[in-house]
Amino acid sequence: MALTLQVGDKAPAFKAINENNELVSLASFKGKKLVLYFYPKDDTPGCTAEACDLRDNYHTFLANGYAVLGVSPDTAAKHQKFIAKHELPFSLLADEDNAVALSYGTWGEKSMYGKKYMGILRTTFVIDEKGKIEKIIEKVDTKNHTSQLI
Repeated sequence: MALTLQVGDKAPAFKAINENNELVSLASFKGKKLVLYFYPKDDTPGCTAEACDLRDNYHTFLANGYAVLGVSPDTAAKHQKFIAKHELPFSLLADEDNAVALSYGTWGEKSMYGKKYMGILRTTFVIDEKGKIEKIIEKVDTKNHTSQLI
């Protein structure tokens, strides 16, 4: 499945549990701007670089009225360890069945070393206060992701 959402589209509603097993939905962010980023796996080099870049610039997001939320297929328990290890100030959703990723078109075919497999296509969505997609970044620079967003 390829990314079919466009800037200006209504962001798909979602519900998933975070690292504390609390249910989080898109509706929880109504009236706020949201950086929703999809990444493949906790504690891998690129995903750690991306999360730490967002962490290091978190005050900038807050100052501009943005909440930050990460999504991967990892479990809530794995997210808890990742957050603690890297002192992440934002929540991570456990999308173990890939339902959120599928609704955003970020679950698809990837290839590594010539092998094809299904996985998360690293993508970030900026969603405005009304739930509309303001920006989509498909070519994420994991070490400088904040500069792509702001």
